[in-house]
Amino acid sequence: MKNTKSFEEEFIMSVKQTAGRDALGEFAPKFAELNDDVLFGEVWSREKELSLRDRSLITVVALMAQGLVDESFRYHLINAKKNGITKEEIAETVTHAAFYCGWPKAWAVFRMAKEIWKDTDEKEEEKK
Repeated sequence: MKNTKSFEEEFIMSVKQTAGRDALGEFAPKFAELNDDVLFGEVWSREKELSLRDRSLITVVALMAQGLVDESFRYHLINAKKNGITKEEIAETVTHAAFYCGWPKAWAVFRMAKEIWKDTDEKEEEKK
C-alpha cells in the first residue's frame, strides 16, 4: 500500500512532544509520558479523523468552558492561530461559546486572544 501522507503530515507526525517531560519528567514521570506520547503523540496526530484546526477549536472551547485561561490556555490559542484559525473565527467561536460557557469566561478569553492575534490587526492596518 502506497504512503499517501503529505510532507507536512509526515513532519507533524515526526515532531516529538517533550513539554510534559521537560516540565514534569522528574516530578510526575508517568503523567509527563502520557501527556507527550498519548495526548500529543497519538490523539493530536489523528488528522485523518479530525484536522489540527478543528482540534484546536474544540480544545479552546473545552478549556474556556472550564474557565482555564492560564499559560496552558495561551499555548492552545497560539496553536489555534498556527493551525489556521483566523481572528474572525476565534472571535465568532468565543462569542457563540459565551452563551453556553459563560460571559465572564469569554471576556477572559478575548483579553488573551487580542494579544495573540494583535499582529493580524497590525498587518491589516499596514494594507490600508
